[in-house]
Amino acid sequence: MNFEERVQSRQTVFQGGLVQVEKQEVTLPDQTTATREIVRHQPAIAVLMVTADQQMILEKQWRTATNGLTLEIPAGKVEAGETMDAAAVRELNEETRLQATKLTSVAQFYTSPGFTDEFMKLYVATGLSAVQTALPQDADEQIQLEYLDLPTALRRVTAGTIQDAKTVMAIWYWQSHPELGVEA
Repeated sequence: MNFEERVQSRQTVFQGGLVQVEKQEVTLPDQTTATREIVRHQPAIAVLMVTADQQMILEKQWRTATNGLTLEIPAGKVEAGETMDAAAVRELNEETRLQATKLTSVAQFYTSPGFTDEFMKLYVATGLSAVQTALPQDADEQIQLEYLDLPTALRRVTAGTIQDAKTVMAIWYWQSHPELGVEA
């Protein structure tokens, strides 16, 4: 069965600093037409950081889109000309002031393919230590670090106090690899 849609026209309807919104008119495989609205976003990275004493590092911050505080693993967009690996190292420095002796890619995924092309790579960082030279933090970010062990993180997911998808995925990854941090 052919699932591919053919784009008949596309128009940028919004150009922001972080995202672009594109409206497309498409022809479906059955020859009917449909409208698609796509949020274009730079690729991004996220990092599950596990300390030697089996604590994950999370960031508490305000998210306007949810109108509330979230608890998330460190993450950020990949800058133009930057590799995803380099972005992960930079984001750890900017947001946590830590570096990792071991940074491993464990998954790649679209964050919400029903409406955005944002593509993310999830890393695990272990062997953590303070950076020698701290990079400037983003001026619009107010971040407070929180440390949780795996049982507490799992309870927070079940209780609904951790709702960020990339963070839930990272916690479940850690659950299936409980040795993380120990080997570093």
